[in-house]
Amino acid sequence: MTSPGRYHLLHTVDGRPAQHGWWNREEVARGKFRDCVGLYGAPGARITLTDEGTGEQLAAWPDEA
Repeated sequence: MTSPGRYHLLHTVDGRPAQHGWWNREEVARGKFRDCVGLYGAPGARITLTDEGTGEQLAAWPDEA
C-alpha cells in the first residue's frame, strides 16, 4: 500500500470538510492550494495546506493575520 502523500490540502465550509487531497511534491500541492482558493474561496470557506511530515501548516486562506 502506498502513502497518500506528505502534503495535505483541506477545504472546509462553515467548519465542515468539503474536500481534501494529498500530494507527495510540495510544489504540486501549493499549485492545488492556489487553484482551490481561486475556485472555492468564498465566505465561510477555509483552505489549509499542511506538511504531514512535520505538522507545519504551510498556507491558509483566509489569512489569520
